[in-house]
Amino acid sequence: MPYEVPQPKYVRLVQALQAQIEDGTYPPGSMLPSEHQLVAAFSMSRPTVVRALQILRHDGWIESQQGRGTFVRGRPAATEPVAHSRRGLDVVTRAEDSSPGELIAATAVKLPKHIAAVLGVPSGAKALLRRWIARDEDGPTELVSSYFPLELVDRTDLASAHPLAGGLLKHLEERGVVIDRITERICARAATDEETELLELPAGVPVLGLVVTSSDASGRAWHVAEVAMPGDRGELEDSYSVR
Repeated sequence: MPYEVPQPKYVRLVQALQAQIEDGTYPPGSMLPSEHQLVAAFSMSRPTVVRALQILRHDGWIESQQGRGTFVRGRPAATEPVAHSRRGLDVVTRAEDSSPGELIAATAVKLPKHIAAVLGVPSGAKALLRRWIARDEDGPTELVSSYFPLELVDRTDLASAHPLAGGLLKHLEERGVVIDRITERICARAATDEETELLELPAGVPVLGLVVTSSDASGRAWHVAEVAMPGDRGELEDSYSVR
């Protein structure tokens, strides 16, 4: 009998709202219920609702208007960029101060050899590490460890010990770095002892590992993130047109 991983609650909520948009319950131009109303209607926590709305917003199904609410745009056209649904893009555009989770580190560290190689710096060099744990009502959903060359830290808030407003891309742009390409590499692997503790994993549960590299037009990498997702709760999904 094949082993089935149950979908996270935020994924089920995304699919439910997409279905309601497509069946006309919430037609284009209409206002979605508030976060509080969605929490009550679906019996889910606010972090779960917030994450589902972030995904729908990134994918172009809805849009938020300051001071007015969240409005339906409808099913995104097939010609819209598929990159909006990519997990790597979510990592670099997530606003920490409005996302469910916790910043647990913002400090200079000695780089792991494989990260140093991607950033093009000598083995043993130091870089800034920002580490974030995303959460929903089921517990930790991912551990994100983002590394930046120390030369980027000056004149930015990247080293702040507080959650950042705006995504990481915004703070790179403030330093004059324009990211042209994001590369993702995915694998399943055994969890480290630290990941097992921070992600509250049962013994023996693996993680889905995602390495996200952000590069400029010349191909230089300015940011590398290692994302670990619980193998018994995480999933990756992409949808795109072949036409």
